Amino acid sequence: MAAVTPKKKLFENFALVAKALASANRLELLEALAQGERGVDGLAQASGMSVANTSHHLQILRGGGLVQSRKEGTQVIYSLTDEKVLSLLAGIRNVAEQHLAEVERIVRENFDSRDNLTPVRRDELLGLVRSGEAMVIDVRPAAEYDAGHISGAVNIPLESLPERLSKLPHDQEIVAYCRGPYCMLAFDAVEQLRQHGYRARRLEDGFPEWKVDQLPVDK
Repeated sequence: MAAVTPKKKLFENFALVAKALASANRLELLEALAQGERGVDGLAQASGMSVANTSHHLQILRGGGLVQSRKEGTQVIYSLTDEKVLSLLAGIRNVAEQHLAEVERIVRENFDSRDNLTPVRRDELLGLVRSGEAMVIDVRPAAEYDAGHISGAVNIPLESLPERLSKLPHDQEIVAYCRGPYCMLAFDAVEQLRQHGYRARRLEDGFPEWKVDQLPVDK
């Protein structure tokens, strides 16, 4: 029997990372952690899974080197190991968008069809904010905003938007963002804003992509 080469051993370890990613539930947990660290209960609520199932998936993600944990009293708090995980997730998404016809169909029918205006690019948003032409709103829950957000963004969780509409400016474009390109919160916010006569668009993706691009963030 041939000896296992160092290269083969490396590929076996690389496969642990790929195996950890091979679950829609685990990808959803990584998206939640991309907003900031969180306890098991919070992750279970965000993903709609039981606490036991969430813990199981987190152990697999930790085994693949994608998440880390720390104790805070009796709670275990999880976070991404580093921002390279965000780049990895973006790479998976980009390959799927470009080469899987089913992904293209889902995006077209469920996302593109809801908004025919071109989203704001990250570099474009920087220019709009610097010139005073745009106001940025973060429509994620307050806890996610507090964990980190685009510099200068105002937190208006989607459920609070109706009562805050009268305080928003009509002389600026309003750019909404949330968790990523497939987060419906920004779509819903932009729809509400336009119905009330505001000029509004959504950011092309979300806070994790902004952060991994090393653009200005506040915490």
